[in-house]
Amino acid sequence: MALGLTPSSALNIPATASATKSAVPGNYVDLRDSGWAQQYLPDLMEKEAEVFGNRTISGFLAQVGAEEAMAADQVVWSEQGRLHVSASGTIADGTDLAADKITVATGHGIRVNDTVVLNQAAGTLKCLVTEVGDDYYKAFPYTQANMDSGAIVFTASAVTGFVFGSEYKKGTSYDNKGLEPSFASLTNKPAIIKDLYEVSGSDASAIGWIEVSGEEGQNGYLWYLKGNGDTMARFTDYCEMTCIEGELTVKTDSVTAGTVADLGALSGTEGLFAAIKARGTVADAGFDSASESLATMDTLLKRFDTQGAIEENMMFLNRETSLAIDDMLASLNGATQGSNLVGTSFGLFDNSADMALNLGFTGFRRGSYDFYKSDWKYLNDATLRGSFDDITGVIAPAGASNVYDQIMGKNMKRPFLHVRYRASQTENRKMKTWITGSVGAATSKLDAMEVNYLSERCLVTQGANNFVLMTK
Repeated sequence: MALGLTPSSALNIPATASATKSAVPGNYVDLRDSGWAQQYLPDLMEKEAEVFGNRTISGFLAQVGAEEAMAADQVVWSEQGRLHVSASGTIADGTDLAADKITVATGHGIRVNDTVVLNQAAGTLKCLVTEVGDDYYKAFPYTQANMDSGAIVFTASAVTGFVFGSEYKKGTSYDNKGLEPSFASLTNKPAIIKDLYEVSGSDASAIGWIEVSGEEGQNGYLWYLKGNGDTMARFTDYCEMTCIEGELTVKTDSVTAGTVADLGALSGTEGLFAAIKARGTVADAGFDSASESLATMDTLLKRFDTQGAIEENMMFLNRETSLAIDDMLASLNGATQGSNLVGTSFGLFDNSADMALNLGFTGFRRGSYDFYKSDWKYLNDATLRGSFDDITGVIAPAGASNVYDQIMGKNMKRPFLHVRYRASQTENRKMKTWITGSVGAATSKLDAMEVNYLSERCLVTQGANNFVLMTK
């Protein structure tokens, strides 16, 4: 039997072959309509351009803190209270002012026969405490009849003061009770952070023409390496940002379903910003000009004197504040007071025409305090805090502090900031990664690879009174 062949119109030849050298469209490449791309390959640049540089922001806690395992649902630590007794309070108009009576908080610790220094805008008085109640004490001045008549006249308003000693008559007994040391018991709970990267088996086996690279060291022509590495880098940033931005849940008696407070069993975790706002110093503005920046720094130094007086501090700033401090320091070059030169001079030695001019400062000393300045990428990143202007920097003390750990039952010397993560002999949740699916690890019938990320951690901010949150 004869075999019949019928040419298909889909073949890359004319339906009817031309026997002569004629310009039949089916015989030639159509350069007019299809363009040169049909005939020639483009000049491919295989390497992916890293136009944003290193995109991760993690590293802040690595510079100022440490990491330590925990095997409980919460971390509890104690911080020392003040050693001396404050006598600050308010004087009410009328009988309180006439009786030299000062209202203070309950549990004030002031006792009869204590000697106190009291101050108002009118001046300072040294007084003897003659009567004490649960929420008040009476103190009569040594140098005048009472507080509202004499050389220094107190008014019905707030009064600051402190106990500087005591005085008793001869042969008298001591009837006051002793003072118990005070401390603050603080807690924080770890937050469970999760993420996932998924790629199908087909996509995992496809080789692309772009050579990818990333912050996590991934390199090659397999695109899923890019996605997996970016997920890992982003998750690492999430772990750090959780310790910086975390907030504890505000528990209420009645919660309306669907509201922000409706968080169920989630308790949140206290991050660095929340800890400073609750127990530290919040400094607003003050860095808009060189002279204003210097005045702001002097105000902060006075604040440091009233707290732990940590001599070495780290400044992590956004670009605007960092430049403002540079301008403040540069303005001191050649500054004069009257006819005297009182400013500093820099860049005078070992300079040459080929030497780059350095207009930035990495550190400075003011009073008895040293400050080391660094730009904080987290506050400059356009997709993160760089799009805001409410927080402009953080001043963190360097070094370590002694603290009593109630879980371990002993005094420990730790950095002011350290991360606690859940771990035991069988499970470490500091940075946990596992693969499921049929690609890479045959653990299920899913024709895909799922890379799971998990961390359970919290930040311990010890001595938050020594930290400064700079706002605008």
